[in-house]
Amino acid sequence: MDINFDFRNDSKCGDPDTDSPKLYQAHKILWSKMLPCGKAFDLEIVANYGRLLLKSDFGNLSSDRMCPHFDGKYKGKFDGWLPDSEREELKYKVRTIGGHIIFPAHRRDGFTINQARGIQRLIGDRFDLTLECIRRFYQEEQSPLYDTLIRYKDFFDLFIDFNGYTDFFMLQDFIDEKQQINFSLPFDNFNRSALPLTVEEYKQYKTCIVDLMNKRNKRLAVF
Repeated sequence: MDINFDFRNDSKCGDPDTDSPKLYQAHKILWSKMLPCGKAFDLEIVANYGRLLLKSDFGNLSSDRMCPHFDGKYKGKFDGWLPDSEREELKYKVRTIGGHIIFPAHRRDGFTINQARGIQRLIGDRFDLTLECIRRFYQEEQSPLYDTLIRYKDFFDLFIDFNGYTDFFMLQDFIDEKQQINFSLPFDNFNRSALPLTVEEYKQYKTCIVDLMNKRNKRLAVF
């Protein structure tokens, strides 16, 4: 597993989650294993209308970049907030294997998980906030993504509980010893914006995400 490979270099359209063969091969290798529920998660890479997917007995899955970099988004709001070298480091790290996960690929009476976490302003595509929603889902608690996650209950049931989900996808560094989320920015129960509010917060976010990517990459390297 090449934990330093930038999957942007393997994408014709510019979005590795759509068409990077190396990214999907990495997902297949990493997640083709026994599930916490006792069933085998056998994955096969398939092409579907110009994009790649992972086919399984439990439905098709797609890759998703876990952590946004915010650069070039929100009408240039964050332009100049980070030095060029730090901005490019963040954009690179989130496109290594440590920055990717898989979710069900197809809609079920609404947005997919990938889509919902991207358009929900209280989530802002951030994975720490997404993971908090997943944690609450397993506790049958409401969150900004609850209505979306409940449509994919059969997927989350494969992992039995939150501990099973985080262990399976090697997300241990995203949580603490009490199974609480290590947030990359201050958290106030989904009341504040998911975006960095100041230059200092953006720098804090960048440092946290790069550290998480490095730690998860190390876990995946010895898989």
